Amino acid sequence: MPTLWLVDREFDSKGLVRLTYATTDGERTYTKELAEQRLYASGGVTAATEVDEDALEAAAEAERERFAAEAQRMAADHDPDETV
Repeated sequence: MPTLWLVDREFDSKGLVRLTYATTDGERTYTKELAEQRLYASGGVTAATEVDEDALEAAAEAERERFAAEAQRMAADHDPDETV
């Protein structure tokens, strides 16, 4: 299972949080949504996650460079299980 790093976190007006994780090359992503309450009740978000290959998606071309830079920064600055 590849390790993906947190590259984007979006909050919406309905109390949902969308977390996007990406590979360090920015090519593949994994996105999950959860209720903001659940996010804080679970202790927060980790810097990285391991995801089955089948669950990964190709990153949008326009986002790949940004995702790669952010994933590389997160990998350099944080342990995978560190809360961020």
